[in-house]
Amino acid sequence: MAERVLDQCRLFNEGVRTGDWGAYLDRFGDDATLRIEGDPGSPYVGRDAIAAAYAAAPPADTLSVTSVESDGDRDVARVTWSAGGGGTLRVRWSAGRIAELTAEFDGPV
Repeated sequence: MAERVLDQCRLFNEGVRTGDWGAYLDRFGDDATLRIEGDPGSPYVGRDAIAAAYAAAPPADTLSVTSVESDGDRDVARVTWSAGGGGTLRVRWSAGRIAELTAEFDGPV
């Protein structure tokens, strides 16, 4: 199960490096929810709203996964950011797609 979240993080990093978020966004369900701690526009509901958020303010830091815990349709991944700091990604899956992703950060955002 951890492979699904590791693959999503790999696609995130590709998006950061290339500016092409297509493959990353394709993994979100049509009515998925993205919550980003500290982001005043969050939550973003629906793949179109998530895509618009990434187009308006694309992330600039890649991440490395340090651990993953999986339980059924949920993954909790601890990550570190290339610019420093860490956080937690909480992902709920449905039918092989992300239904909900919450990004929490250690310390100030």
